[in-house]
Amino acid sequence: MGSRMKPAEGAMTLAEMKEFAGFPAATQRYIRRSLDIGLDRDDAMARWSRDVVEAASIRAQARIYRSLADLREICPDDADLQAIEPFLAPLITLVAFDLGQGRITSFSAFRFLYERLIGAEVRPWLPAAFCGAAALPHLHPELRRNLLQSISEAAATASGWSHRQPAFFPNWVEKVDSSAALPN
Repeated sequence: MGSRMKPAEGAMTLAEMKEFAGFPAATQRYIRRSLDIGLDRDDAMARWSRDVVEAASIRAQARIYRSLADLREICPDDADLQAIEPFLAPLITLVAFDLGQGRITSFSAFRFLYERLIGAEVRPWLPAAFCGAAALPHLHPELRRNLLQSISEAAATASGWSHRQPAFFPNWVEKVDSSAALPN
């Protein structure tokens, strides 16, 4: 017997879709590309590379995303300082790469991506990773300011986080020639 989605799950999935739809087109494209690379979904080079610069960026992203599997395994479930360092330092490096690409321009877009790349268990660590990476000097000062201002007080000071895994994972959608779909 097939499993059925509960109404609350459907509403949450719809909310995730609406959140994604609210991101700028470049952010949406980068998130889909990142998910293809980070979740090994498709041939990211064939699908997303439009020129040699983007091809180089995809190769660099694939190299840096190799640490995702390890991060999923060692994501701390408490604030034990011994467990935080081997997790948070590589996470900040990943985030710094993504923010440096200039396509993730807000905490909400970053959170959306990383909840899917690593899982719901990463939520408590996202504000620290985002703020740490957004404050690094490799980013232009104006971008640093905009990124750091994008995190709400509620997100930065949350006392608890949902354990519900994300349900909506945006994917590549082929464009349809609307003129070919119209009946004669």
